[in-house]
Amino acid sequence: MKLPIYMDNHATTRLDPRVLEAMMPYLTDAYGNAASRSHSFGWTADQAVETARAQVAKLIGASAREIVFTSGATESDNLAITGAVQAHAGHAHVVTQATEHKAVLDTCAWLEKQGSRVAYLPVDPEGRVSLDDLRRALDDDKPVLVTVLFANNEIGTIQLIDEIGALCRERGVLFHTDAAQAVGKIPVDVNRANIDLLSISGHKIYGPKGIGALYIRRHNPHVELAEQMHGGGHERGMRSGTLNVPGIVGLGAACEIAAAELESEAARLTAMRDRLQAKLLAALDHVRVNGSQQHRLPGNLNMTFEQVDSETLMMGVKEVALSSGSACTSAKIEPSHVLRALGLGEEAAHSSIRFGLGRFNTDEEVDYVADRLVDVVRKLRQLSPEYADLT
Repeated sequence: MKLPIYMDNHATTRLDPRVLEAMMPYLTDAYGNAASRSHSFGWTADQAVETARAQVAKLIGASAREIVFTSGATESDNLAITGAVQAHAGHAHVVTQATEHKAVLDTCAWLEKQGSRVAYLPVDPEGRVSLDDLRRALDDDKPVLVTVLFANNEIGTIQLIDEIGALCRERGVLFHTDAAQAVGKIPVDVNRANIDLLSISGHKIYGPKGIGALYIRRHNPHVELAEQMHGGGHERGMRSGTLNVPGIVGLGAACEIAAAELESEAARLTAMRDRLQAKLLAALDHVRVNGSQQHRLPGNLNMTFEQVDSETLMMGVKEVALSSGSACTSAKIEPSHVLRALGLGEEAAHSSIRFGLGRFNTDEEVDYVADRLVDVVRKLRQLSPEYADLT
């Protein structure tokens, strides 16, 4: 076992060597522009892009023509949400939830400034949206779009995506989901779940950073979006800009690997996650798991260690890469909006750690991290008079 140990796989993942191998020719000899249709360099690049488009589509049960490449899930979220609103009279109503990723929440906040109305649904203590709340929002507010995170990036909670999709389809409302944390880790089928728009990020599934995709349904219904980037009409006019061919090839390869190994990898990660959780719960009191115990991503574990500041705890185990929340906001010392939405107080939210287990973690690393966490938590609690009151 080598130090440091990486357990922050919700923030980003290591590039799989097999993905790098697939990308290398397009970083060296096959460097053509996929939009150059007059010579073999462009033809080679274009064929590589179309192969990757099919690989991405297959992973989520879509057709290749429904995949548009972007720079990542954040851009995909912006294109899906803003594009849908602007394509439907500009000030359309949107329904989302309180525990969304900032890429969605900040986009919705911007739309509100432009005159759109946004409803933010609460979640239960496990982090799931109430179908009754959603049904009332659909009936009362007549939104053009519902956007609900497939699986939460902090607590790993998986939403009732099939049921949400069915409600949206029944009411004739577009359904978008940010599936950056779900795709490649759990089964995702856009047709079974009646998903109209779905965001994907390459670096969450052992692919390269700076590449992602947006699934846009073409039939029943045909989804129309207002483009957000102008210049050249690439990607069927949905997303202009010279295509990142090496990144696209890497995303395609990552999706193909994920499809082949999804079931076995999910089982292995779940076993490791449960091993880590059991060790921590057995050795420490006043510790709890945040989010759903049953409906959770295989490699996710979010725990609150009462009377222990999470930033101090992470400093105590500097040889282990962990997180106290979303990578997009972790530079700010503020309580997680996700944990607060679950009902945790500010102090408890500041005492929570996210473990993100991934493809390259081992049982040996799990045991080491558990032992180190237990040791540091005990030492920190010895310095806390408040902890003495708990016991």
